[in-house]
Amino acid sequence: MRAAALARYEATLAGLHRRARVRTLLQQQGVDFTSNDYLGLANAPRLKAAISDAIERGVPAGAGGSRLLRGNDPEHVALEAEAASFFGTEKVLYFGSGYAANAALFSTLPQRDDLIIHDALIHASAHDGMAASKAEAVAVPHSDVAAFDRAIRRWRAKGGKGRPWIAVESLYSMDGDQAPLRELAELASRHDGFLVVDEAHATGLLGPGGRGLASGLESHGNALVLHTCGKALGVSGALLGLPTVFADYLVNRARNFIYTTAPSPLMAAGVREALRMLADEPERRLRLQGLTSFAGEQLRSRLGVDPSGSQIRPVLIGDNARALRIAARMQKADYDLRAIRPPTVPEGTARLRISITLNVDEDRIADMAARLAAVVEEEV
Repeated sequence: MRAAALARYEATLAGLHRRARVRTLLQQQGVDFTSNDYLGLANAPRLKAAISDAIERGVPAGAGGSRLLRGNDPEHVALEAEAASFFGTEKVLYFGSGYAANAALFSTLPQRDDLIIHDALIHASAHDGMAASKAEAVAVPHSDVAAFDRAIRRWRAKGGKGRPWIAVESLYSMDGDQAPLRELAELASRHDGFLVVDEAHATGLLGPGGRGLASGLESHGNALVLHTCGKALGVSGALLGLPTVFADYLVNRARNFIYTTAPSPLMAAGVREALRMLADEPERRLRLQGLTSFAGEQLRSRLGVDPSGSQIRPVLIGDNARALRIAARMQKADYDLRAIRPPTVPEGTARLRISITLNVDEDRIADMAARLAAVVEEEV
């Protein structure tokens, strides 16, 4: 009975194995070229000390309930106020993850007569939120401003009466390239719509003071900006900056916010400290910029990889199995590189996603690039 009940799941996994698409959990090991801990804050003594101090002053590890019950800890309230001031937005809501924030936003704020126009490469969490939305959603080619415009005009010509929501990432997580945010913000204004920007891989690194590439757009009143806390900020959760009326609407209507235990108050204390560190330690961003440039030169000279312009450096392999073999050999050489395969990236574009962080130095980068070039040449 049990074997028969599990057979279809086993068949699915077998199919993933045949296509070299099965996923497995690997422990952290070797030199970090895969994490999103860009500024090296996850293990920073100052950040750990702030959380330790929070414990000493009685901040609880768990919230004990949802924000609408007893889970609305003073640390959550203080973080949201400080983050709103830091990012220059009317209001901030703190979520347990970027995934939860995106799912809440897209499933709740766009209304039935609205249209969501999203970049074809936008994150899976946005797709899941849009799948639960009452609004129609359409994809357009990557970073093509004219395509966004055409999609809105076609919708209006067919009788679209609501508002358009333009949804993009500021820095794309698998390619490392930037969205044309200023042009898209102007487009949203011309069409009386909203711009949603996921700053997951830019927060803490880019823009004035690490405030992200959308910095300044929040004050326009039609921009909603998501800053995740589990990447450059080194902790966990997500800060959604938006107009006050939208924040109030989410508190009343977003199931992802209402029906879940609030994030750990200790993590909220950690995020507060991480934001202060961005202001106090700008040298971290400068050091990362230097390492990023050095890595770009190494990968270009050894592998012919065009620089992405950011700390994310994809090395396209194409074939799933070959990408896995190359990653495995690099891991055996004590370099933690991972293969990224469909459906995370388009078919035929399996790759190694190299992430440059402050957890490495130039010597490590140079050695990694040399070893990777040799392995890529051997694994044909």
